[in-house]
Amino acid sequence: MENTLGLEIIEVVELAAIASSRWMGKGEKNTADQVAVEAMRERMNKIYMRGRIVIGEGERDEAPMLYIGEEVGICTRTDAKDFCNPDELIEIDIAVDPCEGTNLVAYGQPGSMAVLAISEKGGLFAAPDFYMKKLAAPQQARGHVDINKSATENLKILSDCLDRAIEELVVVVMDRDRHKELIQEIRSAGARVRLISDGDVSAAVCCAFAGSNIHCLMGIGAAPEGVISAAALRCLGGHFQGQLIYDPAAVKTGLIGESREGNLARLQEMGITNPDKVYNAEELASGNTVLFAACGITPGTLMDGVRFFHGGARTQSLVISSQSQTARFVDTVHMFDKPKSLQLR
Repeated sequence: MENTLGLEIIEVVELAAIASSRWMGKGEKNTADQVAVEAMRERMNKIYMRGRIVIGEGERDEAPMLYIGEEVGICTRTDAKDFCNPDELIEIDIAVDPCEGTNLVAYGQPGSMAVLAISEKGGLFAAPDFYMKKLAAPQQARGHVDINKSATENLKILSDCLDRAIEELVVVVMDRDRHKELIQEIRSAGARVRLISDGDVSAAVCCAFAGSNIHCLMGIGAAPEGVISAAALRCLGGHFQGQLIYDPAAVKTGLIGESREGNLARLQEMGITNPDKVYNAEELASGNTVLFAACGITPGTLMDGVRFFHGGARTQSLVISSQSQTARFVDTVHMFDKPKSLQLR
């Protein structure tokens, strides 16, 4: 899968990032999202595959979306039987967030990116558009920290695993009313808190890279992005756990579904019989082969944002593979017209 699709999925996120970045700072978050969706869809439909979107985006905000169940790829066309060999056909499941951090793009803030994860058919958890309690941590803490423990307990464990004082740890938390008590507990334990307005996929992935100065992600965010984060952390060997949140009172911002009871019924319909189950990375991204790809839209800890020059643009992407056990940072110059000059750095 990596040999066949590796370069192509990098181009998918690159083109989505470039399209979205043209709307950076213009205050139009839905437009920044829409153009990323269109660019991502157009490029995926040129890939020799039969792909199915298992995690789309935009349901909660009624924004443009690559919808759940949508089929993409050359081999989904009505005339596919004329040129797609069933023996060579790659059938994959795809989780996408064409513009992770739409507000970040709209207001010119750091940390937004175009992102996707792929695996063979059935290899990604089809998370509902609910919220998810998340815990991400570095490889050294894998299997030691636990989402069922308190923040204070996990910080002590993380301190021991990383051989760092708690005061030297940085925990990323979404800046939401629902996290007031969590933030206070982290601070009381002695750790430092980095509050983010959006974009917790990037924060989760940063946990797996020493030198990012991010040692943990805690709190409640969107469930679909949790699966994408889990795919990356699984490939990198980091720690990730997620637990679906179905009670609207727990998130204080509303959920798809009008009530706790309605959300539980929806989970039953989806075949999720244990709504309180804690999932690890291997359960959320269970495929034999998992690929994660992201491209910076605005500058962030992991990657630079899109930089335009006369006649082209430069992007930085990250592709992570469970197959080759690699994390590749890809620096690409895109030549739209005949450029007047190409800058080396």
